[in-house]
Amino acid sequence: MRLSVIGCGYLGAVHAASMAQLGHDVIGIDVDEYKVESLRAGRAPFYEPGLPELLTEVGATGRLTFSTDIADAAGADVHFICVGTPQVHGEFRADLRYVNSAVEALLPHLRSGDVVAGKSTVPVGTAEAIAEAIEATGAVLVWNPEFLREGFAVEDTLHPDRLVYGLPTDDDGEPTADGSKARSVLDEVYATPLSEDIPLVVTDYATAQLVKVAANSFLATKISFINAMAELCESTGADVTRLADAIGYDARIGRRFLNAGLGFGGGCLPKDIRAFMARAGELGVSDALSFLREVDSINMRRRVRMVDLAREVCHGSIVGRRVAVLGASFKPDSDDVRDSPALSVAAQLQLQGAHVTVTDPQAIANARAKWPDLHFAETALEAARDADVVLLATEWAEYREIDPDDLASVVAHRRILDGRNVLQPARWRAAGWTYRALGRP
Repeated sequence: MRLSVIGCGYLGAVHAASMAQLGHDVIGIDVDEYKVESLRAGRAPFYEPGLPELLTEVGATGRLTFSTDIADAAGADVHFICVGTPQVHGEFRADLRYVNSAVEALLPHLRSGDVVAGKSTVPVGTAEAIAEAIEATGAVLVWNPEFLREGFAVEDTLHPDRLVYGLPTDDDGEPTADGSKARSVLDEVYATPLSEDIPLVVTDYATAQLVKVAANSFLATKISFINAMAELCESTGADVTRLADAIGYDARIGRRFLNAGLGFGGGCLPKDIRAFMARAGELGVSDALSFLREVDSINMRRRVRMVDLAREVCHGSIVGRRVAVLGASFKPDSDDVRDSPALSVAAQLQLQGAHVTVTDPQAIANARAKWPDLHFAETALEAARDADVVLLATEWAEYREIDPDDLASVVAHRRILDGRNVLQPARWRAAGWTYRALGRP
């Protein structure tokens, strides 16, 4: 099939390359000339494991091209809307200007029978407005949310854990004739994953739009729950990691994402739960999601607590102290520093008088652009030279596996703050380190 992907940021670039890998002819459209030139050359404009290799592989087949001209999308059977929906500055609600611009630019190039597939994460009700906007062209809208995890995006696209189609439905909730035709088109697009017995949920627009934000809200709630337990553990002397192990054996709860620490960040969870709350308010059901305010509050308190912990191990003051922060990205296997807890803590330490040096395997350039006043180093040992305290803030494998004796050879004082609860306290204490972590004695 011939597909267009409108928006070649994190979601769109991965989706375009993956669809080409599945055998489709794909044109990626983006207004950013630098991004388009990079993708044409087979270079990913951001760090994502496996994507450079995929771009090179499918680029050689001729099935994947990129353009800044929306007219080049004309003739595609399916147009995927993959633009960003950031948080409006100073507000909780989602900024839909890029979605609206993409749809407006696409309108003159739509034909009767074309399928427009929305993948951007949007407030519920957005799809209905888009469907109305394209109705006169004869094209059909489906809502096909994405569920990518940074660091696993290629795998998640080629082998998703589920597919969701939001189709136009009649008064009985059944797909309309156009909806049934659009489903058949998407079935052809995703023929390979569907052949692997990937679960498929076929539903209405509203439900499809809610799936992603509901999933992210549940995940954020689980993370903030264990971080709330960490606050209690600190006041009682309990160990949050053993608490998580114990309750995680309950099959109804599960152990995944019960890891106390600095909390969540990135370009999805924080802004999605805030936009969800904002939309609930617009719909008159704000009380239904009031708990998400506390989820967000708990998450932000973890960052403040980590600064306090650094002050505690430095005997009450971090002014003039040298602090090494291991990690700048919001999670490992990513160069994304959007709403990064690691970078937020580093900046707070610096603003409160510490001399902070940050290192990260992939995110230094992005971190420097966001916080140019911070100092940066290429390696953990370089960052930790003469440090009074070392903070593990992003759980990259190389930081989890760092040798306490190697690190001890360069620091001024052996003080380690485990912001992700991934180190072995006994090992570090045996090497002469003061070890502290959120939610542990």
